[in-house]
Amino acid sequence: MGAEPGATAVAGGGREPPEETSAGPPSQPGLGGLTPPARRTPADPWYVRWALIGLTLGIVGLLVAVPLASVFYHAFGNGIRAYFANLLGSRETRHAVFLTLMVAPVAVALNLAFGVAAAWTIARFRFPGRAVLTALIDLPFSVSPVVAGLLFVLLFGAPTPLGAWLQAHGYQVIFSPPGLVLATAFVTFPFVARELIPVLEAVGPEEELAARSLGASGWQLFWRIVVPNVKWGLLYGVILCNARAMGEFGAVYVVSGRIGGQTDTMPLRVEKLFQEYNTPAAFALASVLTLLAVVTLVAKAALERKKKD
Repeated sequence: MGAEPGATAVAGGGREPPEETSAGPPSQPGLGGLTPPARRTPADPWYVRWALIGLTLGIVGLLVAVPLASVFYHAFGNGIRAYFANLLGSRETRHAVFLTLMVAPVAVALNLAFGVAAAWTIARFRFPGRAVLTALIDLPFSVSPVVAGLLFVLLFGAPTPLGAWLQAHGYQVIFSPPGLVLATAFVTFPFVARELIPVLEAVGPEEELAARSLGASGWQLFWRIVVPNVKWGLLYGVILCNARAMGEFGAVYVVSGRIGGQTDTMPLRVEKLFQEYNTPAAFALASVLTLLAVVTLVAKAALERKKKD
């Protein structure tokens, strides 16, 4: 006789019955052999969800959207012609726009060079004082910009030895554009480095070591390996750094001396126009800063989408 499918021979000539197979999860005792239904994740009540959404939208609308709309409403309240007259009619206002567009890119370029070097050093090397260097990079986040400006005055001011030596050789830092660049660069110090450090640590040094073993030079390694790996983080840090540099007020207020037509940046000029009760001109110039902030947010969102893709 043929053996049953699945049966195996055992000692004594008998045959072991085939093993039973079961599909699906095993039944639990006490349920009559029935499989328990899958548990659903409990959802928050609808009123909790809508209350949180409404609260969030209300706070964002009250603290962000309403002031944003108010700036443009007051800026264009007297018409487009009056808007451009308020924005471009004053020589001091035009110089403030020009000076801001000069100071911010220089400060961003300085922080770009420092940020890449610092991020590379911290991500690729282990050395004594590494934690101290990381903490010092974050220092501008915790120090008041006014205090930072005062430190530069105490370091480069005319009564100090360094300031007197610089002035004797024809260089002036405080109450001049170089002081504005230094103060802005200090305040925007962490943005590029802080964006690049986690990216470099996540990428790791393997591709760089492979390129070096194949004979790549330092510049080839940097432009063909490092930059493509960190390009989105680099652009993200530059955008944030530029936005912060454009709107810096506290440190620049201390080191500039607020000399009209010479050391006034856009934020300082807005504050001065408002104190002079020239509200239309103040809102016109403030709208330019607000527009720059909106452009920065759009660029930031586009980069975040690119990084996800």
